[in-house]
Amino acid sequence: MKTLANPLRASRCLQLYDDAALQKGVKISIGYDFEEYVSITRGTPTKEPTFPTFRPDLSPIKSGEGYWIKGVDKNNDTAFLAAARLYNLSGSNFAEHVESLKAFYGDPSIHADPHDRCVCIAPSAKRITGKVAYHGDLWVRGDFRGKGLTKIILGTQRTLSFQMWTPDFLCAFVARWLLEKGVCRMPHYEPGGSILRLVQHDILDDEWLAWRTGDELRSLVDEDERRDAV
Repeated sequence: MKTLANPLRASRCLQLYDDAALQKGVKISIGYDFEEYVSITRGTPTKEPTFPTFRPDLSPIKSGEGYWIKGVDKNNDTAFLAAARLYNLSGSNFAEHVESLKAFYGDPSIHADPHDRCVCIAPSAKRITGKVAYHGDLWVRGDFRGKGLTKIILGTQRTLSFQMWTPDFLCAFVARWLLEKGVCRMPHYEPGGSILRLVQHDILDDEWLAWRTGDELRSLVDEDERRDAV
């Protein structure tokens, strides 16, 4: 993607999603300190442990290359969490990045277990290159599920990623059941995105790769803005 985002237009879209969350009793905040994020996730009882991808002790995130969002209810209790980071893969591609375990560890030779493995057989992963925004670690508290909050979270994330990075691609790993239920709204998806085993973290996953191009992301943000204007 060569053209830059319009900050004012993106800000209007963020306000749209912020207002929608408030109508559901949730206040959204944005953070950039991942030490704080890990502290929050560890203090959230029903959330599964955060992947090494978003743990700065295992995978450092440079300033300006990551953010997280949190929603709290009227009692200031955490209602949802999600995180995103930017990968610069101009000399590589997403399949290579994942299989090398660099998507999970800053230095796999130091942090990875000898038995850690990740296989990526999704064909399009080799064509995902350049500036890649990766969205992950999405969690919604049980009493807020099925109420349209996920749509607000994903809209907030894609707008933020567009505003901050204007990436060439936006991607995520998604469980098949989320695709079947229509929770994931990505236009492209393939099986075998991440067949993963991380021994020390007791992680064993087989998830689909879901993605959209930078141009598709821009069009979606433009569509959100037009909807807000109407």
